[in-house]
Amino acid sequence: MVSGEPAQAEMLDSKMSTRDLNIYYGPRRAINAISLSMRRNHVTALIGPSGCGKSTFLRALNRMNELIPSVRTEGDVLLDGNSIYDRSMDVIDVRRRVGMVFQKSNPFPKSIFENVAYGLRINGLSDKRVIAEQVEKSLRNAALWDEIKDRLYTPALDLSGGQQQRLCIARALAVEPEVLLMDEPASALDPIATQKIEELIHDLKKQYTIVIVTHNMQQAARVSDYTAFFYMGDLIEVDETERLFTKPSRKQTEDYITGRFG
Repeated sequence: MVSGEPAQAEMLDSKMSTRDLNIYYGPRRAINAISLSMRRNHVTALIGPSGCGKSTFLRALNRMNELIPSVRTEGDVLLDGNSIYDRSMDVIDVRRRVGMVFQKSNPFPKSIFENVAYGLRINGLSDKRVIAEQVEKSLRNAALWDEIKDRLYTPALDLSGGQQQRLCIARALAVEPEVLLMDEPASALDPIATQKIEELIHDLKKQYTIVIVTHNMQQAARVSDYTAFFYMGDLIEVDETERLFTKPSRKQTEDYITGRFG
């Protein structure tokens, strides 16, 4: 049994969950039978040393691992109680409902406006007024509108690193996902830009369920409601963030958060 069952018992309002999730890279198992619930309109942080399986687990939540030929997935991932791996599920729709923001900002070599509009266009939206409204809404939700509203048609690559990352968040929000996955979204940013991303996460959870991978335990403590500690492909412990950081149930968790390893 994984420690932290009291917190899991509180997660009855689960937006996403995994059941006995195993992930293999060829013959090597990278994720070991993980069952974890992610509560609606809350932030769940995944922490653990490099190579422990956090990002692999995160990518399983919107089937991004399928883009890697050697990866095989067993077990299940549920979104609103329905398996995202069911054959009837459209993978494009899964990735629309479960958006992702990567560690390194990756704006397209297009204008700021076209970066945000991109997903809307490929999803078949052609009404210019609706697109413009959705672009503005997404940029506002990403706390970027006031900074760039007068230069929407300038190259996105001219933005600062922190602005580019918020633009990528806006791009993910434009197609109206239900869940937002964030893989170390502030690791390449300076402290001021990092603070803006963290403030943004706090605001976004009012509308979205968020799962964030972070190496920064202080960041996990600041932004998340629940924290899950991964080690060598196993889920060692999950609990409310404050409780996990102050009174962890497992010695292994305590050793990691106090810096004895990792």
